Amino acid sequence: MARRKRTGSSKPRNFSDPHANGLYFPKIRRKRSKLHGWGVFALEPINKNKRVVNYAGEKIRNRDSTPREERYLSRGEIWCFRINHLFSRDAKVGGNVARFINHSCTPNCYSNIIGDTIWIIAGRNIRLGEELTYNYFTEGEGEIPCRCRPGCKSLL
Repeated sequence: MARRKRTGSSKPRNFSDPHANGLYFPKIRRKRSKLHGWGVFALEPINKNKRVVNYAGEKIRNRDSTPREERYLSRGEIWCFRINHLFSRDAKVGGNVARFINHSCTPNCYSNIIGDTIWIIAGRNIRLGEELTYNYFTEGEGEIPCRCRPGCKSLL
């Protein structure tokens, strides 16, 4: 009986190559922001609907995130991102550069939760050097003034 010949390349795939298997993420960098403290900026143009970065951090129960959120809020910071009615991600613990993406009422990115991964996705084409922002859609009693543009009167 004849065996079928394998088709395709016999070369091993290089999984360290960021372009392999469509796993390329745009280059971004944290630096000082005019909006608030630190921000994240595009080091290359980013196409609309491109996944930019995942919002990493310790996965904790929402009941455990409440005291942390109160502590962070007292310093004017928001690090906890609600995944669902049971869990949140605390980017202050085990977070990545995504935690420095600032809020905006008129953002250029949006968040999307797939499973328990929070993705920050380009909501429109983003220019080289542009600061990345998304709407935090915060809930609760804490209030932080929005700094997305001069004269913005919104509260987070």
